[in-house]
This record gives sequence, structure tokens and C-alpha cells, in this order.
Amino acid sequence: MPLLIIAFAAMTFSCTQQKQTAENPAGADGLDRTVLPIKEPLRPTYTELDARNATAPPRFEVKAPAGAPNVVIVLIDDMGFGVSETFGGPVHMPTLERLGSNGLKYNRFHTTSLCSPTRVALLTGYNHHSNNAGSIMETSTAFPGNNAVRPQSITPMAEVLRQNGYNTAAFGKYHETPPWEISNSGPQDRWPTRSGFEKFYGFIGGETNQWAPLIYDGLTLVETPDDPNYHFTTDMTNQAVSWVRFQQALTPNKPFFIYFAPGATHAPHHVPKVWAEKYKGKFDQGWDKVREETLERQKQLGIVPQNTQLAPKPADIKDWEKLSADEKKLFTRQMEVYAGFAEHTDFEIGRLVAAIEDLGKLDNTVFILIAGDNGASAEGQMNGMFSEMTYFNGVAETVPDMLRHYDEWGSESTYPHFSAGWAVAMDAPFAWTKQVASDFGGTRNGMVICWPAGINAKGEIRSQFGHVIDIAPTVYEVTSIPSPKMVNGIAQDPIEGTSLAYTFNDAGASEQHKVQYFEMFGNRGIYQDGWYARTIHRAAWSMKSYNTLQEDKWELYNTTEDFSLANDLSAQDPDRLKSMQDLFMQQAEKYHVLPIDDRLLIRTNADSVGRPTVLGKRTSLTLGEGMRGMGVDVFISLRNTSFTITADVEVNAAGNGVIVCQGGRFGGLSLYLKNGKPVFTYNYLGMESTDIAAAQGLKPGKYQIVFDFKYDGGGAGKGGLGTMTVNGSKVAEGRIPRTQPGIFSVDDLADVGVDDGTWVADYGASAKFNGKVDKVTVEQKK
Repeated sequence: MPLLIIAFAAMTFSCTQQKQTAENPAGADGLDRTVLPIKEPLRPTYTELDARNATAPPRFEVKAPAGAPNVVIVLIDDMGFGVSETFGGPVHMPTLERLGSNGLKYNRFHTTSLCSPTRVALLTGYNHHSNNAGSIMETSTAFPGNNAVRPQSITPMAEVLRQNGYNTAAFGKYHETPPWEISNSGPQDRWPTRSGFEKFYGFIGGETNQWAPLIYDGLTLVETPDDPNYHFTTDMTNQAVSWVRFQQALTPNKPFFIYFAPGATHAPHHVPKVWAEKYKGKFDQGWDKVREETLERQKQLGIVPQNTQLAPKPADIKDWEKLSADEKKLFTRQMEVYAGFAEHTDFEIGRLVAAIEDLGKLDNTVFILIAGDNGASAEGQMNGMFSEMTYFNGVAETVPDMLRHYDEWGSESTYPHFSAGWAVAMDAPFAWTKQVASDFGGTRNGMVICWPAGINAKGEIRSQFGHVIDIAPTVYEVTSIPSPKMVNGIAQDPIEGTSLAYTFNDAGASEQHKVQYFEMFGNRGIYQDGWYARTIHRAAWSMKSYNTLQEDKWELYNTTEDFSLANDLSAQDPDRLKSMQDLFMQQAEKYHVLPIDDRLLIRTNADSVGRPTVLGKRTSLTLGEGMRGMGVDVFISLRNTSFTITADVEVNAAGNGVIVCQGGRFGGLSLYLKNGKPVFTYNYLGMESTDIAAAQGLKPGKYQIVFDFKYDGGGAGKGGLGTMTVNGSKVAEGRIPRTQPGIFSVDDLADVGVDDGTWVADYGASAKFNGKVDKVTVEQKK
């Protein structure tokens, strides 16, 4: 072997047997994993002419550290601390219980109180504002800390693991991509498959219709499988099981990282009826009694200390006994459906666990199951909702109206949410809910970690303070992979979380995560060495804050003695409170929390907060057939304004199908042909539809169909006059009495030539246009 090759081999494959540290960046395999991508050795040169007389160098390949475990992170959506039986709640979740009984249960683990922020923090190890995700993607603003664009100085955990020899895959909900980037035009840097995941199957936004989801496979929008029993959680589980089996069949010695994030139990609460029926009658006692029962079970299980009190229920939540018979009937059904939804989700997680076990890989898999990315959601307002889209449009639904849907609640004909009273009950023993970052009801979520090969304890409880930013550092420690110092030539910010591995085999280990801020829409708090200072700025069911940011009232709690935050000590220790308020401001400045933006639904309007959109100031958009899945920040805005749709089409003998549409069954608009007749339908929140239709069908040929809508003005959500012409001649006219002031849908988006997901209108046998759409121009008028 030539001398040069010998030196190359020694340089690449010699072992130091030393742990990789900042001072000693080379690990046991000689690789410096602190700089990504890991630099390959210089290619040797040769003087030998004939390849038969030379020896090729060893192949350079980055492999995971020897013995590195597989990693599975499961993140359930919108599940409060008091939901599962494992943490004292009323819902049977045997998979969660099995993993907890064979591992550890964490009863002081925290999230951010909202979807996107928790997810970016989980998958990076950095605070949500550090990731520029101060709230959900759809309410991002122009300010650092809130602009939705992950900085280059933060690299997702999936990318770190991928570049260190792991196969990586994500299934389910993502919700980390800026909304204006969800199109072919991108950029796609913050899509899952550009953020470290080699495989992605799921939905990009914040929620989806479980019966008719908007699914991406990688970067490609795909059709929902044609299955009469279809449910997305089952579909994503099938995909995850198939992927891990395939990966292990080909490379059984290569570790995998799976991020499994169901859309459940976020609204809409969609579940096969058989699962909801399992809970028939089990919530007739009402939410006040359920809270009490949950606390008693939590004490019996040791989940909470014996002196724990129920935190005072918010004054807005009615006493169950004061409700009418109709209210009790409706609200009870809402909870039965939610409980069935939760158990169904646990069942599907169990199928993934069984698949990994069947492969013989469960023992050396670090399985982290977080029961909620925040607390249970009170966004259903006081009565719950037949259609959650009413929340985004500021429309209150009445109990009598919703009772008409009692028997179908949770089916494909509903898009439901439960009453805020149940959210408070599902967050027991705490007082508040999702969105309220300053209360543990919004941020404390049950978590289990199961790793038979690395954790000796079985079924024990861990009570050290933990936060979602601690997960990535934990994974790095157990895989012997460092958080990178440099990625693609860009220096990385120091990791902000603290590994929880120190708790694995030492129940009494001193707490290492000592300070943590919380903030969401003005609700804010600060944890320090067992003490907690906070202010309740706004309830999740209200659009109005209790005070201005400057006038908020702060409270103080000793969490080592007061698990549920029931006893405010601010009057007894004002100096400590002042010190912690000052600490919050220091942390808020450091982590880009300031300035705080407590606005809510107005932030869904990009122009109002300086968020970019694909169209910017353009008022006209020309589209062609095949363009679909265009979201609110991609498609032209038709809210609260006049507009014109001009379509050049070729019509067949029996003209049918969608020309262009936006929205779906629970709100939207559509221009289409039915039995050859041009029709425009405005569907108001799935409650009422207005059809403006031509009297005569079109013969085969080319046509220009124009629909012109003149908005009445005078505020948001008003009506207007719609006029339809064909080749310049008026064929229909009618009034649309009212329009939706807010978005039509989160996942039923704008399409040309088809209506993906649920349908805006009844198109007959198919929504697909059976002629040809040459072009469609949608123009916003002032």
C-alpha cells in the first residue's frame, strides 16, 4: 500500500477512545461531529498507472456512534395534563400507560402553551422566540422572535441526526413552515424534508380534517387514499409502520429517528363513532365533578402531592349544576367524542410501538411520548362548536343549533370542538388552558420516557422541572452526538435546553433546569428554582385582554409547595415578585420575546402585521389547471372586498366540475359547472349557502365565464351583489347576504379544476372539471 494511503486510513479510522467534548471535538471514531457536515478526508492522489497495482482507500461513510439508540418522539396535540388515566384523567390510554410503566413518568414537564412554538422548541432545543416562532406560523409578524423564519444559527435535531448517520422520518402534523412558503415557489428550506427529515407524510398546517386531510408526501400534495373507513391517524400510522419496516429490512444496523405527531386531539374532534360510544354516559356528572375525581386519582397515583388543591376555576366557566338540560346534553356528547378521539390516538400509537417491538428494536429505542403540545384547548368558547371555523370568524354558535347535529357529532359532517369547561377539566388540577402560557394548565403536559436498554427504573415518577427545549439535548446526550457548533459554515447559537438524562437513573437528582420564561399573546411568567411569577393577561376563550400589558397584575407561587398554583403569595413577598419580574424582562430581551404582541385574530391578516404573502401588493392572480392547495398567504385575498373571477374554459357535452374554489364544506366559495350550467356558490361557515346559477346549460365549446362580486362595504363580513356573465351576456344575478370576515379554512384551500378535501358545494358525482380550464384570473377590487 502506498505510504499516502496508509496515512489516509490511519487518519480516518484510528480510535481515540475519548468522549467528544468542546475541548476534544474528535469522538471515539475520530470524527469531529461538532462541525456539520462532517468533513470528509482529502482524496489521495496516485503515481501508479495501473489500478491493478494500487489499493483503493477505505470508503468514507459517516455512521452513528457505536450503540446509538433509535429515537421515537410522539407528540399528541392539544391534550391537557388531566386527560389520560396515566396522569389521573378519565381517558383510557393503555399505550401511554405501558410505556410509563416500563419507563419514567414526568409530572413537571412543560411546553410553550401553543402548537408551532412547542414544535420548533422540541425539534431544536431552543426557545420558541429564539426560533422566531413566538406564536403559531399563521399569526407571525415582522418582528424578530415572531417572524416564523427559523434562523440559520439554529439547526433542527433531525438534520443533526441525519448528518450523523441516522435515517429520519416525520409523520403527521408539522406546523413549522411559514405560511407564505407553502407553495411550489417556496422557498422550501423550512419544509420537513429540508429540515432534516428524509421522509415526511402528513400535513403542513396547524390542523386537518381527519376524514379528508390535505396530505403531503415530501414536497408533493397527494390524494387521500380511497377508503370508506379512512381516518388520517390510521393512515399516518400505516405510513410510519411501513417506513420503519422497510428501513430496518434494508439497514438493520442503522438507527432511526421517528417524529410521530398526530393531528389528534386538536379540533376538529373526528373519530369513528364506535370509539366515542365507549364513553357514553361517563361524563354525565359534568366538568366540576370530573375535575374533583381527576385530582383524587392523581393523588392516589402519586402524580401530584397529597396537599394539592384544585386551582380556582375561572369565573367565566359556569357551574355544571347551573346549566340547562340541553346544555348538559350537548356538552356531555362533546366530551364523549373527545375522549374517544384521545383513546383512538393512543391505539394508533400502540400499533407503532408493536411494529418496533416486532422488529426486535424496542429495547434500544428511546421512546418519548409527550401527552400534549400544550394544555387542552378552550378555543371552543363557552358552548363548543359544530364548526371550529366559527372561532376564526368571531361567530358564536348556539346550543339549539348545535343540538341538531348531536347524533353526527365527530363525523365527517361536523368540524367540532368542545366547550371551554371541558378544557379546564382536562387540565386539572390547574385553572387555565392552551394559549395561557402563564398557567401550568396551558404548559404542563404529562410525559413518559421508555428506554429499556438505558433506564433501569420502571414506572417511577420524575419531578425535576423540565421543558420542551430539554428534549433535543437529551437526545444528543443519549446518542453521543453533540449539538453542533458550526453548520454549513454558520456558527450555531449555544443550545438553550438542558438534558434530562441525569434524571433517568436518579430520582433524587438535583434539578438542573433552573430558570425558564413563558410567554404567549401577552400571557407571561418566569420560573426560578421552584418559584413562579406570572400574569394572566387573557383567557383563551376571549378576544379581549383583562388589562393592558403595562397594567397586568402579577402573582407569585411557591411551586415546591403549591403544585397547582392555587395560593398567590405576591402580597406576602413583594420583593421576590419584583425580582422575578425583572428576571422575566432580562430573559425576554435575551431570547427575543420583546416587544410583546397581544393581538389575536387580527394577526391572521398578513397586511395588518407586516407578514409577507406570495402576492404582496398584487391585486390580480392568473391561474391554470392543476394549481391546488393554495393557502391564505398564497392565494389572493377575497375577504371583505369586491372581486372578479374571469375564467376561460372549454366545455364538454355534459359540463361538470370546479373551475376555481377556495375553502370547503365548512365555509368557502366556488365557481363551477353543474349539468352544464355555470354556478357560483358562497358557503357561509357551512350554515347557509347562496347559489347564483345560470338558467341554461352551455353547449360544447369555448367560453369566458365572469363572476363579479360588488361588496356592500361598511365593515367586515358584509354581503354584496353577484353577477355572472358568459361571453359578455348576463346569465345570473343575486345577492349574497353575508360573507365570512375571516378565513374559510385551515386545510381546505384554493384549487383550480378540482375541489380537494371537503367540497364547498354539491357538484354531483365528481368535483373534477371534465372540460379544460385554460386560465382563471382572480382580481381583487377596491
